[in-house]
Amino acid sequence: MARGWFSKDGYNAFKKRGGPPNGPPRYNLSSPPPSDATIELVLRLLTLLLLSLALAQSATVRLYLKDGTNQRVREYEVQEDRVRYYSVERSQWEEIPLDLIDLKRTKAEQAEIEADRKSYTEANKAEDEAEREVAREIRRVPPEPGAYWINGKDLIPVKLAESKVKTNKGSSILKAISPLPFFAGKATLEIDGATAALKVAGDRPEFYFRLSAEERFALVRVTPQKAVRMVEKWSTIPVSNELIQEHIDIPIFRHQVGAGLYRIWPQKPAEPGEYAIIQFAEGKGNTQVWDFTLQVGK
Repeated sequence: MARGWFSKDGYNAFKKRGGPPNGPPRYNLSSPPPSDATIELVLRLLTLLLLSLALAQSATVRLYLKDGTNQRVREYEVQEDRVRYYSVERSQWEEIPLDLIDLKRTKAEQAEIEADRKSYTEANKAEDEAEREVAREIRRVPPEPGAYWINGKDLIPVKLAESKVKTNKGSSILKAISPLPFFAGKATLEIDGATAALKVAGDRPEFYFRLSAEERFALVRVTPQKAVRMVEKWSTIPVSNELIQEHIDIPIFRHQVGAGLYRIWPQKPAEPGEYAIIQFAEGKGNTQVWDFTLQVGK
């Protein structure tokens, strides 16, 4: 009995190996998808290629004739009654009578191309400088999460306050306890002291804020109450035990500088008083507080 490819043994071997017996090994042509780095590299190479083609195209000049046609030239020069030019098409120097050339249109287009090239160069320069400035800005801010007051050329760290939850029954629970014990009814999130240790000048101070987690953050007005300052009001909904957190939100501008890093400042001039930058997850009771006193006009 034949033992070639069409024999029973050969067929079984074919099924097992994925190819004819004694033939070339089977190759898996499938491959994992390209990585982000590979995609970015390819896009950069394509960008450089397109830029090179654009520069090569802009390096040539269209020498217009009065009949409306044009010659693509690398350069040209007017010599008395003739125009000498280097033809891109034929790669050689040629001449043509000056009377046949529309110099006004040729020079106007050259000026337009040069203006576009200059604008493009300046835009790239500005973009590069902006990227360098962002990089400098990111390096300026410490890697630790928290708030940093921009005081001229100095960065002043805003200390993370030790907060506590005071229930409507008068009991206090340190926020350091995690998770917080369940409480029914109403409570307040407070920090000790009638005023913050850090005094910030100006009515629209700027801060860097680096998140410790992907959560919300806000600039809030803090309410002094005797020897404490109230940051938030908390209440729980019966049955569902859902936690509602309320605070006095101050509208701010926020500019993302890097991953989890923001530059923030009030949208409108703020009044003197007690403030804080808070980070929180809605309904979780995990509010972190960075407090300061705003001293306007000092």
